Amino acid sequence: MPALKVSLVLQPYTGTMPPYEYSIGPELMYKKALKVLEEERVKVVSIQSVALTSKESKEYGAWHRMGLANGHLGRSLAPLAKKGFFILGLLGNCNSLSGMLAGLQNSGASQKPLTIGLVWLDAHGDFNTPETTLSGWLGGMPVAVAAGKCLSRLRMKSGLNPPISTQNIIMMGQRDIDPLEQELINDASISMISIKSMITQNKSLKDSMNRLSNQVNKIYVHIDLDVLDASFIPGSHFKVPGGLTPLELSRILRTITGFEKVKALGIASFPIPEYGREKTMDSFIQLIRGIIQGLNDRHSP
Repeated sequence: MPALKVSLVLQPYTGTMPPYEYSIGPELMYKKALKVLEEERVKVVSIQSVALTSKESKEYGAWHRMGLANGHLGRSLAPLAKKGFFILGLLGNCNSLSGMLAGLQNSGASQKPLTIGLVWLDAHGDFNTPETTLSGWLGGMPVAVAAGKCLSRLRMKSGLNPPISTQNIIMMGQRDIDPLEQELINDASISMISIKSMITQNKSLKDSMNRLSNQVNKIYVHIDLDVLDASFIPGSHFKVPGGLTPLELSRILRTITGFEKVKALGIASFPIPEYGREKTMDSFIQLIRGIIQGLNDRHSP
């Protein structure tokens, strides 16, 4: 069996104001991921880290700068995906979504945008808009932004054009959604898979993945670590009970990444505090191993 080839892309920007604009999470994950990939005999063909240019770094506005960073992310990712490498994004938080999607969207043989599907694993829907949000936090809006429901300038700066269709979104593991946000999700007819269905890997999960595979050119899988139960990610700002164990999620990721259309995966929101970091890293490592198993399953006899 030929060696699995993976490209690593680090995106530390978070879309928040200094001193929290950059997350050290991607760098923490990178150091451990590189070691695990080496142990699993995965060939890392490239490593890229997103950074604003010197001119861009002087520009004002956290959301604006996030869009610029996402533009760099998408342009870094597209040629790698075009070559057929699997992309593993290590992300500051979920605001990197539009950049990851843009990279896949622009990775076709021609300039015509590809149709991209999204599998969203997160305790939250992140489908709020400026009109429905209770917090005003950009991190609660990235899926709505990517779907063209709000903040089109931010999406366009990220290079995602057109927005993805809500018919091509699957949400998994949500258990903390605002009431108005849930109305938007329902109105958009987004598929939702419960924690129970994920753990049992029942027919609804596999049918949804098969349907999505038949509808799109490529699929991006996004993991916010808070889809795990809070006890497995000490230091997280969003402690939502009732989540998955790392072993459960690892098995689910093996199934999901076994689908041929899955071409990129991002892991976001690694907790920054040093307290409990070792336990969070153990959780992260288990997920990486599940992802690798799923990619290798594609080529197994």
